Amino acid sequence: MKISPVNNILYSFKSSENQQTVLDSNPITKGGERALLAKGTFVAGLGLGARLLFELMDDGFVVDTLGKKAEKINNKTNSHLSPTKKVISGIGIWAGLIMMAIGGFATIYTLLNTPKIIYKSKVNSFKKGKEMDVYIKGNEVEKELYTQMNDKAKNADEQEKSELRRQYAQMQAAKNRVPDFIKLKH
Repeated sequence: MKISPVNNILYSFKSSENQQTVLDSNPITKGGERALLAKGTFVAGLGLGARLLFELMDDGFVVDTLGKKAEKINNKTNSHLSPTKKVISGIGIWAGLIMMAIGGFATIYTLLNTPKIIYKSKVNSFKKGKEMDVYIKGNEVEKELYTQMNDKAKNADEQEKSELRRQYAQMQAAKNRVPDFIKLKH
């Protein structure tokens, strides 16, 4: 059985050598959950860092202090450029200093939240792992029922076939639900 609508690049769905189902084994890992949480924390740190830096901008820190530092670096390294290129280079250096400050704050914020990330990754991987186990077992049962129905339909008369159609419709109505954290391809 192949489940094609599942598309999530954050989890590694391993297929075995004999090309069995992509979801025969549980793809949820603590490392994958830790990476998701670390990425989310870093992005939150970027937002907080930008907000903090631009709160300091009211005092002229970003414009004055970082502008003077960018000008000093620009004069030291780009003295051979034309005035226009020197201005563009200075703006790039100034933007780089701002991004470096924001990125540094995000890194520090992520490092300070590391214990929380580790704990939450264990909890999330356990919870999602159990959901995936239920989903995988449900798929195995569903596959077996469809196989049995198919085998019966090959040698069935019209009355048995109508009963199998009714049972098939019930099976389609009670289809195994994909866990919420898996993004489906539409």
